[in-house]
Formats: sequence, C-alpha cells, structure tokens
Amino acid sequence: MNKIKIFILFTAILLTACNEDFLEVEPLDRYSDAAVWTDPALVSSFVNNIYMGEMYGFQLEMLASLSDISMTKRAEVNPILNSEINNSYLSVLAPTHWITSYHNISWNYLYENIRACNLFLEKVEEGASVEGEDIDHLIGEVHYLRANFYYWLMSFWGGVPIIKNSYSLTDDFSVARNSLEETVNFIVSECDAAANILPVSGDKARATKGAALALKSRVLLYAASDLFNSNASWTSSYATPELVSYVGGDRTARWRAAKEAAKAVMDLGVYSLYGGTNPGSPEQATENYINLFLNNGNEEDILLSFYDNVNRDDWQSPDPGLFYGPNGYNCWGNHTPTQQLVDSYEMIDGSKFDWNNPEEKAAPYENRDPRFYASILYDGAKWRQRPDDVIAADPEGIVQTGYFENEDGTFTAGLDTRQSPIQDWNGTYTGYYLRKFIDPSLNHQYEKQKYPWRQIRYAEVLLNYVEACIELEDYDEAKTYLNMIRNRAGMPNIPAEETGDVLRDRYRNERKVELAYEQHRYFDIRRWMIAPDVIENVQGLRIEYPYGTDSRTFELIEVQQRGWKDKSYFLPILLDELNRNELLIQNPDY
Repeated sequence: MNKIKIFILFTAILLTACNEDFLEVEPLDRYSDAAVWTDPALVSSFVNNIYMGEMYGFQLEMLASLSDISMTKRAEVNPILNSEINNSYLSVLAPTHWITSYHNISWNYLYENIRACNLFLEKVEEGASVEGEDIDHLIGEVHYLRANFYYWLMSFWGGVPIIKNSYSLTDDFSVARNSLEETVNFIVSECDAAANILPVSGDKARATKGAALALKSRVLLYAASDLFNSNASWTSSYATPELVSYVGGDRTARWRAAKEAAKAVMDLGVYSLYGGTNPGSPEQATENYINLFLNNGNEEDILLSFYDNVNRDDWQSPDPGLFYGPNGYNCWGNHTPTQQLVDSYEMIDGSKFDWNNPEEKAAPYENRDPRFYASILYDGAKWRQRPDDVIAADPEGIVQTGYFENEDGTFTAGLDTRQSPIQDWNGTYTGYYLRKFIDPSLNHQYEKQKYPWRQIRYAEVLLNYVEACIELEDYDEAKTYLNMIRNRAGMPNIPAEETGDVLRDRYRNERKVELAYEQHRYFDIRRWMIAPDVIENVQGLRIEYPYGTDSRTFELIEVQQRGWKDKSYFLPILLDELNRNELLIQNPDY
C-alpha cells in the first residue's frame, strides 16, 4: 500500500513539474499587483480603503477633550492637557497607544495613507488599464484625500516633508521638512487638482468639488491666522521659524485668499443651512439643530464618513450613545461639557450669561441659546426613558446631576452623578453630559448608533468666510453671514454697531458653540493663540436641592487641573522618526 502511495505522489510531482505555468500561479489569498490595476472594481476598492484613513470623530476619545470645551475621564490625556508630552511620549496621540481613537491622525498613519495615495497616482500615471469618468473621479478623490492627510500633519506639526512618491525598502528615507508656506501651497494645489476633476454634487460619502474647495477654505484660513504668522515669536529661540510660520509676504493677501476660497464654495449654490434661517420659535430651532446630526445626509452636509461596523467592530469602535451618554442610563459618561463651554451659550436675547446676575444665577438653564438645549444634558433636562433596571427610580427620564438633601442633613446622589447608585465610576465630574449627536430613540446600552460623522458642513464654510471678512474689516458682510447662522439657531442679529475686537470676540464665541465637538476647537485656540488664556482648570457645578424644597443651589467648583506651555502650539516629532531621518528638525521647545 505504501508503494502505491509513493507512486501516486511521484506521478503528481512529475506531472506538475512538466507544467510550464507552475511558478506563475496567482496567489489564492490576495490579489496580485497586476490584477488590482486592471480591474476597475479593485481600483475602486483600493481608494475605498484610503477613505478608511480619515479621522472619524465618534471615538472613545474625542479631540474636543484636548481643548477647553470638554473633559474626558481618562487620565491618559493629562500629559497633553498639562503640556507634559515630549519627543518620547505623546500620550494618547501616539500611534502605538492602546487607545486607538487618534491613530488615524498620528504622523505614522497619516504618512501610511499618503503612501497609498501616492501609489494610486503612480499606477494611474504608469498606465493602469482602467479609464473613463469613474477613474477620473477616483483620481480627484485621491488628490482630495492626500490634501486632507497633509492638512492634519500641517495642523499638528506645521511644515512637514512633502512626499509625492511611494517608497520601496531600498529607497533613501532621509527627507527634510518643507516650510510651512510650502506645505500650505502643496495642500492648496492638491485641493485645486481635486476640484478641477470632481463633480459638483454626488455621493456625500465621497469627495466632491465642494469638499475640495471647503478643505482649501479651511487650510487658507489657518494659513492667515495668528499662529502661522507669528514668526515663532512665542518661543525664545528657534533657528528655523519658517517650519512653523510664514516669515514674509502679505498677510492681508492671505486673508483675502481665505475669503475667496470660502466664497467659491458658497457660489456653487448646492449647500444651505439645514432647517433654513427662520425656525419660527426657539423650540423649533432646538429641534432643527438636534436633527441636523440625526440623519444620513442633508442639504448642509459637504462630506460625510460612515464607519464600517461590520469589518471593524471591537469594543473601541465608535458608539457615541454608549460612550457619551449619562451613567444613570448605563452609559459611560465620557466627554462631559465644561462649565466654561456651558457659560459660552448666550441668553436668548443675545446677551452674555453672567453668574453675577442674580436672576441668571438662580436659573442658569433658562432662556439660553436654543443650541444649548440641543447640545448639553444638564440637571433637570428631559432625556429618554430610563433602562428597565432604572426606570422605577425615574419613570420620566429626567437627568439628575444634583444632590438631594435628606432630613438629617445628608445628601442622596442623583442617578447621573459620580456617586450614582447605578454606575458610580462613569458619572460626570462637571455636572453635564453631551446631548449633541445622540439619538434619544435608541437604548444605547445595547443599540449602536450608526449615523455618519460630518467631516465638513456648510456652516463651517460660512464661519470661515465671516472670519476672513472680519480680519479684512468688511464688517457688514461678516455680520450678514454670521446672522444667518445665528438666525437658524433662533438667535437675534449681531448689533449693528459691533465692529473690530468686539465683533471678533462675538464671532469666536459663535464658532465655539456652533461647531462644538466637531474637531475644530483644538486647532482654533492654537491658531488664534488664545490657548494660554483658555486652557485653565476645568470648572463644573455642585448642584444641591435643600430638604423639603424643589429649588436648587449652584456652586462653581474646579474638577480638573490643567496647565499650558507655549510649546504645545505644535506636537513634537517622535524620537523614533528623528532617528530614522537625520534631516528632520524638531519643533520648538521639545
């Protein structure tokens, strides 16, 4: 029997050896390089995979909590909030950190995705055997994606090495940093290349002409801002300020370019503010702002990102309702709004909220900007029905972040406090929870919300235009478009007499509340160079209900220590990168 088996095996080997194609068999576990670039479906899939490198905002950790408007419970972020990171330790912003929320915007992952863009463009230029309108659109999308990845690099590090080719293992990886100006110019050229190819409208989960022009608007706005025109004067000595700032040229021309770029998006005529600019009542304005984020696309959206929960489903995969919802609903209570953010919401008449006003101090949650009620869960806010194991304690679904005095002078903690009888480890420190983005129709303990992340929406473009107009002293034009956003929110017009610094401050506050938690504030406080003033100890509220009354008392408290050093305007380049590439120059003060 063994002889028969040996004979059969020998015969099989002999026959195989006679087959001239034996060594040319296609691999069964992957597509060959030749196959990818000759099949339109595979080329499209290659680009789809690059889209997965975009930053998706509904993560376990949010960029907002690295700014002044939000607080996360996780101690891992404290070195960032206290300016203690260095070229060997980036905390949660490191590409190898166990919290994966920021991996896509780390130096390593951004350049990995840039390489994929470069490879695609090289293969197309070499004559990949796919052609037609579809491949042209993909080329435009890849130019947009490459611009987007460089936008993140520029925003965190300033001028960076501009790499236009895909490297192989035998290539020399020593490449110097380009100047900030060169980096901006390259991103703008990529946006222009994309805009010249892409259609005006189409699937909003893919880049369009509007997305390319809107990203250009954002980048040029940054380029005209204080930080990028400071000549690195905020650091004591830095021999190469051109890496983090313009060192010459006409700043007014930069503001003009930012204004024109935003206007180009507006002139497309395909976007408008969701819900219009006349909501009819404050309550309707609140509903409009809530519903803006609870759909799969609307007239305000310019670019959306949907998360692949099928192929990328682990415990850290985006789950905003569970991650950010109140602990009294069996959620995790992360990214709680700071008192500083809450106080930024104006009164409904357009005046500033003031703790020194006795009426406002006694009822701080009454008569506020309608966006406050759409964005913040506060003590006494009506939310959704409690889960089955909690509903008996609160059949109406009212958020409880206060403490109720007992007859003996002790206090019973509300269901959504740090001392909650439900989940005392997930409660808020500040007295608030995030309402924005979250669908109240779902039981987030068990159901995962799947609405898309808004990468770019039209309100941002209008705000970009307003900022450029203010800096160019075109105040009437600025107020026209700022009032559109305010009116949509149910807020009154800016007073006609406001100009200069007063209008600038009003605009900056408007941008803070309109775009809260949308990945802008971290960069805004840096590019305006106001971070030293606003990165301060986090405030919250201690709320108490005196025994036998329905009234509340409010006490401002400090709940987290923070500290700012000017080196934190930019991130350091990690030591591993410096060791791999001796031409790299480190950012100031690291």
